[in-house]
Amino acid sequence: MNFDKYNYIVVEGPIGVGKSSLAKKLGESFGAQLLLEQPQENPFLERFYRDSARFALPTQMFFLFQRINQLRDLAQTDFFKASLVSDFLIDKDPLFARLTLDDDELNLYQQMYDHLHPQAPVPDLVIYLQAEPSTLLDRIRKRGVSVEADISENYLTRLCESYSRFFHHYDAAPLLIVNAEHLNPIERDEDFNLLVMRIRNMRGKREFFNLGE
Repeated sequence: MNFDKYNYIVVEGPIGVGKSSLAKKLGESFGAQLLLEQPQENPFLERFYRDSARFALPTQMFFLFQRINQLRDLAQTDFFKASLVSDFLIDKDPLFARLTLDDDELNLYQQMYDHLHPQAPVPDLVIYLQAEPSTLLDRIRKRGVSVEADISENYLTRLCESYSRFFHHYDAAPLLIVNAEHLNPIERDEDFNLLVMRIRNMRGKREFFNLGE
């Protein structure tokens, strides 16, 4: 990987699509620093999946503060001396708020977001992983994380639609949209190598990758 071209890569996508695993594999394979979400630290998350209306706001606010603190810690280091791979894009954070909060809660969240939103560096590349909601649900069930046991396919469908809308308009950084329905870059090295090759060969601002292209 030419990290002179891609000093800062973000891997994004809905829960279950494999963004954290891919970010880790990219970072470990190419010696980059990792900046990862820490959902296990959110004390409201399990309750949110059981009762989203009641626990959406505290869940969302915890994640907002957590991500902002991570980015602020990063800003205190010499960011440009080391390559970085992350599994979250702070600009995407409001899509969860719009999906789960009522009007008054969303207004409160948006005020906090606008006030606290850090001047995060713009990624050199965003990799957006997509898969069908049924596929995501199957992967979530197979990994058997207790906090995720109450995630519904309906929630995943709405989440995937929100991601699609967000990235349809996203133009802040080069974007590689990857169909991860059948791609398995974590367990199949040939898939990982194909993805890396596609990243290396990117020429446009927005490109698509389906297995077999």
